[in-house]
Amino acid sequence: MLRVGITGNMGAGKTLVARVFESLRVPVFYADVEANKLSESDPSVVAGIKKLFGDDAYVDGKYNRKHVASKIFNDQTLLAQLNAVIHPATFRQFAEWVIDKRDAPYVMKEAAILFESGADKTVDKIIFVSAPESVRMERVQKRNPVWSGVDIKRRMQTQEPEESKISRSDYVIQNDGTAFLLPQVLSIHRSLLGKSEAD
Repeated sequence: MLRVGITGNMGAGKTLVARVFESLRVPVFYADVEANKLSESDPSVVAGIKKLFGDDAYVDGKYNRKHVASKIFNDQTLLAQLNAVIHPATFRQFAEWVIDKRDAPYVMKEAAILFESGADKTVDKIIFVSAPESVRMERVQKRNPVWSGVDIKRRMQTQEPEESKISRSDYVIQNDGTAFLLPQVLSIHRSLLGKSEAD
């Protein structure tokens, strides 16, 4: 079974593309969703987050993402410490999830920071979803209307440039709003099925 990572910088539409693969009956592990669940359900993760951010990191047992986000926004060291708490637990969750999907030709891990977290080393192939910065900014602005253009730009600058990630990916999907997604997805899907059968 192949493990395939799918990623893209903020606003590229990687989740949308992952949903298209899911419609082809490809099992997809949404790393960010699982990480959010673990931040409330995994005792070691909860303890680690409280150690970093205090009891204010939780309100009535719910992870206070706004509070944590405000603390890490301009503090890369604190962000790295938070990732060191959450990423190992997410990696373990993915490894357990894969076992349950062992009959699938390939599975997919959707992750915003696949490269930054080191998760690229846990997959066999990588798909990068690309879109021009102007398009990505417009999409992010639509889903987060309270964010200013400066806020979005600052968040985007914390991610590695697209060019760097594309050079380390096996497949690239253009999601600029003009290129059709389905033909690109089907082409990659056929390629991955072929590689799975070859293994």
